[in-house]
Order: sequence, then C-alpha cells, then structure tokens
Amino acid sequence: MEQVQPLSRPFPWRLATLVASAVALAILAGLVLTRRPAQTRPVSDTGRVPTRQAVTPLRPRSRLSVLVLNGNGASGAAGTEATTILARGYRHAIPSDAPQLDYARSLVLFRPGWQREAERLARDVKIPTVATLDGRVAPEYAHVPLIVILGAN
Repeated sequence: MEQVQPLSRPFPWRLATLVASAVALAILAGLVLTRRPAQTRPVSDTGRVPTRQAVTPLRPRSRLSVLVLNGNGASGAAGTEATTILARGYRHAIPSDAPQLDYARSLVLFRPGWQREAERLARDVKIPTVATLDGRVAPEYAHVPLIVILGAN
C-alpha cells in the first residue's frame, strides 16, 4: 500500500483564491453597510392626466369620391374642376349642376366624420370655405361624403 506523502510546496492558486474571495467579501460588505436607503416621498396628487383622443387616419385621396357642383352657371366649370380634382389623385370627381346657380362663394361641404378630408380637399382646390353638409344641397346628394360647390368667386 502506498502512503500519502505531504507535498513539499502548497498550491499557489489556493492562496490566490482565498485572497480574491476575501477582497470580494470585503467590497460587498462595504457596499451593503455604506449604502443609504433611497429617499422616498409620498406621491402628491399630480392632477388629471391629459388623455389624447384617438385620431383616425386620414383616408387616402385614391379612395375618395367628390361631387363637384356648378353653382355659378358658367358652362363647363364643374367639369374643369373635376379634372383638377382627379389630377390631385382622387378616385372619382363627378361634375353636375347645383340645384341653384346663384352661389356667391365656392365651398367644400362634408358629411359628419369627413372634416379632415374636406379640409385637405379645400387646400387642394384652394377653396377657403369648409362647412358641414346641412341641407344646402338636394337630398339625393346627402350620401356623398365630400361636395365641392363652385360659386361666382
């Protein structure tokens, strides 16, 4: 049977491991003992948080139909304006005559829920007046979301 003999020199990594462990333990203990607890304050009433209304995206021009009504009596005015609107990328621009031919100003009319598209259409055709569709045109046009009425101006 062989006898175990003591080693003549100790393993150098043992001493290095013990020293590194002692240093790490001292650092951790120092961090725990010297760290102050976070200063906490009670939450004050911040008031009402403003909420943003959900904004529906603007419908693309390529999906919109516009009824162009000649309200000034000039021959071909609605057709010319319809061509301009189609050139802007709108899907349909249908020219027709307004029930009355004495409109002093041009305007863009819209059904409820179509205001942003009507404002964009008004910018496209350079008409400053935008209003809701409230019976100014014949009832057969009430289903159309956007209407341009060309006036004398």
